[in-house]
Amino acid sequence: MLRMSRLTDYGTVVLAHLARFRDGSLHTTAAVATATHLTPTTVSKVLKILTKANLIDSFRGSQGGYRLARPAEEITAAEIIDALEGPVSITECSVDAQQCDLVTVCGVGAAWQRINVAIRDGLEHITLAQLADPRHPIAPFDLDLEHNHTGGLTRS
Repeated sequence: MLRMSRLTDYGTVVLAHLARFRDGSLHTTAAVATATHLTPTTVSKVLKILTKANLIDSFRGSQGGYRLARPAEEITAAEIIDALEGPVSITECSVDAQQCDLVTVCGVGAAWQRINVAIRDGLEHITLAQLADPRHPIAPFDLDLEHNHTGGLTRS
């Protein structure tokens, strides 16, 4: 099963919280922790990672805090995952075929690379603004494969 870590879940919650403020206001670690119901330690760790990835800006001092580095519409789900998980890679050869010891005998590597590209493309087309706003239109997918006659995912 492909699954993001809990830290990525928390990072998305923190970013979604910051995305709700379009006025450029700064938010302290304590304020973000209170608003998101996460521990200050977890929020601090996430904020440091997101700052290093240039997704949020950090300002020191008594009036300091954090805010998005750019509008939520310009931050993609791919960037968020890259910052918190590293590059999307469903198999060893998905990022670099030369890393795999089986590259010379494997017949499925190219297919996995195509799948990885498709997943990445999907993540590039979902923005933080969409993730942060449950009313934002993202076409749902029918994941009920048992009743799906095409044998694959379909848009509802």
